[in-house]
Amino acid sequence: MRTTISFKHPLDEALKMRLLSWSQNENEVLWLDSNAYPQKHQQYQAVLAVGCKASMCTDFHNAFDKLQDFQKATQDWIFGYLSYDLKNDLEDLESSNADGAAFPEMYFFQPKKVLILRDNELLFLYPDELIGEVAADRDAIANAQPINWTGKTNDHPIKIRLRTGKDHYIKKVSDLLHHIHRGDIYEANFCQEFYAEGVLLDPLKTYFHLNSISKAPFSTFMKFGPYFAFSASPERYLSRKGQVVISQPIKGTAKRLPNPEADKEMVKALQHNPKELSENIMITDLVRNDLSRFAIPGSVRVEELCKVYSFEQVHQLISTISCKVPQETPSVELLKKTFPMGSMTGAPKLSAMKIIERLEDAKRGLYSGAIGYMDPQGDFDFNVVIRSILYNQQKKYVSFSVGGAITANSDPESEYEECLIKAKAMREVLEQRNL
Repeated sequence: MRTTISFKHPLDEALKMRLLSWSQNENEVLWLDSNAYPQKHQQYQAVLAVGCKASMCTDFHNAFDKLQDFQKATQDWIFGYLSYDLKNDLEDLESSNADGAAFPEMYFFQPKKVLILRDNELLFLYPDELIGEVAADRDAIANAQPINWTGKTNDHPIKIRLRTGKDHYIKKVSDLLHHIHRGDIYEANFCQEFYAEGVLLDPLKTYFHLNSISKAPFSTFMKFGPYFAFSASPERYLSRKGQVVISQPIKGTAKRLPNPEADKEMVKALQHNPKELSENIMITDLVRNDLSRFAIPGSVRVEELCKVYSFEQVHQLISTISCKVPQETPSVELLKKTFPMGSMTGAPKLSAMKIIERLEDAKRGLYSGAIGYMDPQGDFDFNVVIRSILYNQQKKYVSFSVGGAITANSDPESEYEECLIKAKAMREVLEQRNL
């Protein structure tokens, strides 16, 4: 059982920095921050999970069943991630590409302490045996040193390398287009990895730098031992609140422009771009089909279709699809029947996953997976791991990947340029230069 103790406290950057600075003595830390972005269906401004009472770590074999068992055993808050390669637990698939980051395929933990920022309140959700530590922790947070991330976020030059060169990328996209034109698939999300080896990073500075230039609604700082993720994700994979399930796939991208009038024109162009609209509509249809596998008949509906949301780096088309499920439906079952998310695979989903596994040069791992939480009632919220830096501190390996939807109307050169736009923020943070 947990007891909740509430204190009035405005949410500001200094408090975020102090909370994360205070948390770093623990090996397990997961911070989820909405950055006060006006995203629909947001339940909390920010959530911090600290320390570990129990955990589970597994490869893909029977992973979702193990997660179900872990949730039943704890009957508490659990935080963690699903890697993309859990697809191999759900279908007859494999992952044999290069895996530099080498993250476990699933990791969840039951935290010692949960702190929630909501409506200018700081909530401490502590188990009964730790409730006596609230006052001391509150003082420690107030006195923690804010992180000075300005200037260099690391002291060692990082040279980013591309796993897939431009010529190779264009050839692979051409191969994908061949599959599309002959009817094997009609859309596929094709990804490429940027990476560096021998890297020493300051995790907190790296995260705050990325967050400051992105301000994404599903921002994440994750620390599990030597495994770190710094995410500026704008995308929700799946959430549940009671009987209501929400998915918000992103498909359709346009770059931000410094001139306000030109930026408005860019929004209009995105709203009327046939290729970008078709990408989003195809994935919206795929998500509708995924939700219908467990929804109460007649409850699946599209709340928003191809709505433009603007972020610091890009404009995006986002659709919101919802449904109702029977109250007794297990939450893990909802994840199992929709994973991996359609926006990161393609359609038909199974055929697309087979083809992109053959064409991509790197194992996706946590990239295009999901990070999030489940609460004791089974409600949950998970992002899509995009616009994210992955860091294996033990291997000194840093990685970020970007991708885009390939459809019949795709131009390989334009798709490559879109990848560079999406990579801009992560590359700027790691290479310490404005791009």
